Amino acid sequence: MAVITYIESSNGKIKKSGFELASYASELAKQMNSSAIAVTINCSNIKEIGKYGIEKVLKINNDLLNEFNAKLYSDVIVQASNNFDCNRIVLSSSSDSKYLAPLVAAKLEASYLNNVISLPSNLNPLTVKRTAFTNKAFSDCCSSSAKIIIGLSNNSFGLVENSVSVIEEDFKVNLVNSNLSVKSTEKSSGKVSIADADIVVSAGRGMKGPENWNLIEDLANTLGAATACSKPVSDMGWRPHSEHVGQTGKPVATNLYIAIGISGAIQHLAGINSSKIKVVINNDPEAPFFKAADYGIVGDAFEVVPKLNEKLKEFKLQNS
Repeated sequence: MAVITYIESSNGKIKKSGFELASYASELAKQMNSSAIAVTINCSNIKEIGKYGIEKVLKINNDLLNEFNAKLYSDVIVQASNNFDCNRIVLSSSSDSKYLAPLVAAKLEASYLNNVISLPSNLNPLTVKRTAFTNKAFSDCCSSSAKIIIGLSNNSFGLVENSVSVIEEDFKVNLVNSNLSVKSTEKSSGKVSIADADIVVSAGRGMKGPENWNLIEDLANTLGAATACSKPVSDMGWRPHSEHVGQTGKPVATNLYIAIGISGAIQHLAGINSSKIKVVINNDPEAPFFKAADYGIVGDAFEVVPKLNEKLKEFKLQNS
């Protein structure tokens, strides 16, 4: 009764969320007195997975899988799961995996528990804690299904180092040609993707126009952060829709989220509630975002952001 996890990658490199999945899967396998297996697709830095307790990695290299395709990728995971008799499958909560998980569940007749934030408190029936109501509450959910898919919430479990030797195994899959019609090709223009970023610098209509976004990009470059925006900004075409963060955009679960000139509509707050530290810069002291913030600065972004960036650069220089 092994545990299997699909480790997502980008441009052949494992995403940070992939190492969190490896940590979770290996710790779950320990609980079950079993083993953990990772599936990688067209990935190069495989040995790094061993740092987080995964002893076996199934390498799948196929040009048909260069771009994400939920139907094809679900075939891959189902075949790997069946081949190694895995009845616990761990996936991320990325947008790709949210498309992927229901297909895998249907093909394996498995339960799907998403937004999971911790290891099971009980194995029989499997009982896990999940976030609910856009991260405003928690629920304990259980399943007695023979096969269960766990969707791990990003940045909830963390990295658990447990270095082991990795056995790499080439795994051949049979792909169904009829599943080649649906694929995902959206790419972010930023240097750091929102999904993988530890820090996100986000801005709203308070920036007054796209010509002022250099302030946001400069701060993001200093912090090694991804850039994001509110829905009105993407709707007006100031920034690409791939940067829209919120309940109707991309949810983020970063270590640090900096919101500049964003009032804090409930849909936006719902999409960033999982972020650990929230910093708000706004010239309106009554902005709703301040109620959700860990730190807040009431001031003009055009004065505050350049000074903040300057001080951060000085700090980095002194501590480099």
